[in-house]
Amino acid sequence: MKQGKIIIAGAGSIGTALGNVLAVRSDLDIRLLSIETDVVESINNNGVNSRYFPGIKLHPRLKAIEEKAKVSEAQAVFFAVPSVAVKEVADDLKKYLNPDALLVNLAKGYGNGSKTVAEILNSSFSNPVASFKGPAFARELINNSPTGFTVGSNNDDVFDFFKEIMPGTTIHLDFSGDLRGVELISILKNIYAIAMGIVDAHFDSTNLRFMVFTRAFNEIRLLMKILGGQEETMYRYCGIGDFGLTALNDLSRNRTLGLLIGKGFFTESISDKVVLEGKMAIRIIGKEITDKNESLDKVPIFRELLKIFSEPYNLTLFVNNILKD
Repeated sequence: MKQGKIIIAGAGSIGTALGNVLAVRSDLDIRLLSIETDVVESINNNGVNSRYFPGIKLHPRLKAIEEKAKVSEAQAVFFAVPSVAVKEVADDLKKYLNPDALLVNLAKGYGNGSKTVAEILNSSFSNPVASFKGPAFARELINNSPTGFTVGSNNDDVFDFFKEIMPGTTIHLDFSGDLRGVELISILKNIYAIAMGIVDAHFDSTNLRFMVFTRAFNEIRLLMKILGGQEETMYRYCGIGDFGLTALNDLSRNRTLGLLIGKGFFTESISDKVVLEGKMAIRIIGKEITDKNESLDKVPIFRELLKIFSEPYNLTLFVNNILKD
């Protein structure tokens, strides 16, 4: 697949950070597509995304656009918008898309219903599709911290494209043919980051933290198998790397949600503002588990999280309940 013009749909934190990294390549033409006029003007006129990264000077080759028709020139379109918005954005761009353009999902969450974003794109478009996931905080990525990403796709040509565009940047890659698994692991790690936040809110114990972390990792392995992913995907950047980042770092939104729950500050209004894909996915995955006639008792951490979001729950019992052998 030939590299050249790349459009990133979404000029928020991760879209801007990724675009800034790729802009170091003089052979690439990187454009951020945004509906926010003030962001477009700030980037093009001042070289700064004043809404998401005020004070950080962007690479001079990185530009922003509002014209959707420009998508027709792109060899690849990266979707850097919330998971529930990808389908709407992609449909809005459909009439402009080059039929050979690569569609890349950065969002970590379900699209609509129980379908992953990649599955939605594959069912709606004939274009090649990839998932691009890894342990990446946008704030560090934009400051050129070396960062790992997994490229997931069923198309080997996709891997060649990424191998061509990333050298010379601070992004390091691994690859997986398990497209569904790469999507699933990015959803599951958000769920289990909530659990890690709850545990750390109740106990300042490194021993306990990493015992629960290990149990959570093993539950994710089991759920990957139940839900149709491959175990080896767990050992990619998108797996253990992203789970560790999300579960153990206080910059993580889903871990923060868990801390709020554990401290007793959780309400529906707070959870709606804080995020998030992890909370929304719990009910979807819970239904998938029961639909497959699997017992929730095999995944006690997940079982207790499902109860927290479904019924009155005594949080002081959470740790005891998940550690019952």
